[in-house]
Amino acid sequence: MNCPPAKQLLAALLMLASLNILNNRQAQAELKLPAIIGDHMVLQQGQKNPLWGWAEPGEKITVSVNGQTHTTTADAKGKWKVTLDPLKVGGPYEITIKGKESITLKDVLAGEVWICSGQSNMAWTVSNSNDADLEIMTANYPKIRLISVPQVGTQEPQDDFNGKWEACTPQTVANFSAVGYFFGRQLYQTLNVPIGLIDNAWGGSAAEAWVNRKRLEEEPAFKGLMERWQQTEKNYDHEKSMAAYKKRLDQWKAAVKKAKSAGKPLPRRPRAPRNPLTGNHRPSNIYNGVLHPTIGYGIKGVIWYQGESNAGRAYQYRELFPFMIQNWRDEWNQGDFPFYWVQLADFRGEKPEPADSDWAELREAQTMTMSKLPNTGEAVIIDLGEAVDIHPKNKLDVGKRLARWALANDYGVKIVYRSPQYKSMEVEGNKAILTFDHVGGGLDLFDINTPVGFTIAGADKKFLNASAKIIGKNKIEVWSDAVAKPASVRYGWADNPILNVQNKEGLPLTPFRTDDWTGITAGKH
Repeated sequence: MNCPPAKQLLAALLMLASLNILNNRQAQAELKLPAIIGDHMVLQQGQKNPLWGWAEPGEKITVSVNGQTHTTTADAKGKWKVTLDPLKVGGPYEITIKGKESITLKDVLAGEVWICSGQSNMAWTVSNSNDADLEIMTANYPKIRLISVPQVGTQEPQDDFNGKWEACTPQTVANFSAVGYFFGRQLYQTLNVPIGLIDNAWGGSAAEAWVNRKRLEEEPAFKGLMERWQQTEKNYDHEKSMAAYKKRLDQWKAAVKKAKSAGKPLPRRPRAPRNPLTGNHRPSNIYNGVLHPTIGYGIKGVIWYQGESNAGRAYQYRELFPFMIQNWRDEWNQGDFPFYWVQLADFRGEKPEPADSDWAELREAQTMTMSKLPNTGEAVIIDLGEAVDIHPKNKLDVGKRLARWALANDYGVKIVYRSPQYKSMEVEGNKAILTFDHVGGGLDLFDINTPVGFTIAGADKKFLNASAKIIGKNKIEVWSDAVAKPASVRYGWADNPILNVQNKEGLPLTPFRTDDWTGITAGKH
C-alpha cells in the first residue's frame, strides 16, 4: 500500500530525527563504572588501587577520596583509569568521580581482598554445605563484602559483568562460595579488618579455559591441546547436534508411552548436548568471559579449588597449572601475589590393593607446583572427601586450611599451616626410612595407632600394601616381608586411599611417591 507524499515526508523526517537523537546519545557517552567498582566494595589496603570506567572520549575525569584527588582524560575509546594511593584500613569511605556527570560511591571499605576461583567445589554454596542452617543464620558480618561473577564462556574479552558488591548477611551468603566464605570469615575473625571476596568459580571448568589463549598458543607444551580444540572449533555444529537430540527426544517420548502402557520401567531421558564452543573447557573461554572484567582490580591473592576436570591429563597439569597462575600474575601486574589451592579430596570407591590412579597423579601435579612458583601453597584435604560424592559437604575445614596458609604467610600469624611433605628416603635392608618436612609438632596418627596408607615395590614396580611405623618426629619406617629391596614407597596413591598419618595439629600427610615412574596420564593432552 502506497503512502501519500505528505505522509512519506513526515515518516522520513521522524526517522531522521530518531537517528539524530541516537547519534547524539552515542556521542555523549555517559559516565560509567564496571560492576567490580561500586558501592560497598573493598579496596586492598596497603597498596595503590586502580579504578577505571568509561566516559565520552577526551572527557576529563576527576576522582576524589579521603583527601586525595586524581585527574585523567578518557582515551579515544572512552576508557579512563586512575590509581588511588593506599587507603588506611577501615572506612567507610566515599569516592567521588566527576566528569560531565558525577558518581559517588558509598560505603567503601579498605581491607583484604581475595579471589575465590576454580570449579564446582569452589562454587559449592554455603546452603549446600554442612550445618547450612546454622551457618546461614549466623552470617551477620557487615564488614565482609561479597561479589559473584556470572558464568560467561566466550572468545571475546569482556569488560564488565552483571553483579554488585553486597555486605555478608544470611540472605547474601546462602548462595555464595562456601569455601570462600569460610576462608574469609576466618581471616576476618583473626585480623579484624574488612574482607572482600570475589567469587568467579565455574563448576566443571578446565584449567585451560582460565588462560589467555594467545599465551597458550605460544607455548609448545600445549600444542596438542590447542590442535585438538582447533579441530573441535572447525567441525562442531551445534544446530546439527540439537537436531539429533530432538530426534532422540521424540524416540524417548514414544518409548516412555510404550513403557507406561506395558507397566515397564521408564527409559532415561536423553541429555541435551552442551555447546563446547560456549562452554567451560574451551581454551580462554572463562578467561575472557569471567576473569577479564576483574583483571587489575587490587587484590591480596587468590584461593583456588580445581583439578577434577583435568585429572585425565594430570601430567599436562604439571605444566598447565603453574602456567595459568603465572598468566594471572603477569596480567594483574601486581607481582607474585599469593596463590593457594586445595588439593583434590578422596573420591570414588576404596580399593583393597594398590592400583594406578589419575587422581593421585593430579594431586602430585598440584604439589609439584609449590616448587615451581614462589608464594604458592596447597591445602591437603585427603581426609575430608566422600566416596560417592565429588562435592564433599565439609567446606568449613577446607576454608580453614586455606586460611592457615594466608594467616601464616601473609599476615604474620604464628601457626602451623602446612601439611607434612615427603623429603627423602634411605634404604636399610628391606626397610625404607622416610624423612618428612613441615611436620609441625611431629608426625601423628588418626583413629588407630598403626600407620596405614603405604605401599612398597621393588625394582619390578609391583606395589604391595606395606607395614609402617613412626620412628621419630619426622621419620617413618616402611617395609613388606615380600619386598627384599625397596625401590619405591607410595602413600595415599589412590583415588580414595585409606590412610591416617597427620601432624599433631591435625593436618594430613601430603600424598606422595618416591619414584618417578611413568604414570597413566603421561602423554595425554
